[in-house]
Amino acid sequence: MFHPGTQTLIDHWAALPAAGPIPPRARFEPMRLGRLVPQLFTADRSPDGATFRLAGAWIETLHGRPMRGVSWLDLWAPESRALVAAALVQTFREARPVVMVAEAARLRGVLEIVIAPLRGPDGEADRLLGLYQSAQEQERRREAVGPLSARLSVGVGVAGRPPLTLAAIDGRRIA
Repeated sequence: MFHPGTQTLIDHWAALPAAGPIPPRARFEPMRLGRLVPQLFTADRSPDGATFRLAGAWIETLHGRPMRGVSWLDLWAPESRALVAAALVQTFREARPVVMVAEAARLRGVLEIVIAPLRGPDGEADRLLGLYQSAQEQERRREAVGPLSARLSVGVGVAGRPPLTLAAIDGRRIA
């Protein structure tokens, strides 16, 4: 079971009206999440991961800096980046939220970080919606927590894309 804040974002994303398996960013209204807004972020998908567009004050305090333009992978310890990059690919490929569990040296307890794909104004699935949810209440920090270490990554719900099927031309398998 996820933290209630994590589940709230998952449920809100799943309820967004969509023409396809990934809802448009324009349909997401962050203020409907109330007290979770300081823990929300949006990012642009990029060839090397994702780059922050906006981040709530709690996230900026946690990392000890403004987040706009920061590469999301740069916040993770080197040994965790492969798992985090795979989670980014998974959320877009499977058109569903992915939850990661993370730790940091100067953080009490663990964080649940949920990410979910969104479509931009041109219809391209190139936006990321995310939420940092602490398992324990965190005090206001004066110093950054340091690099995050990923411990677990799991897709949530049913994948939004149909499973791959075998294709053949002239009896030769091609996919």
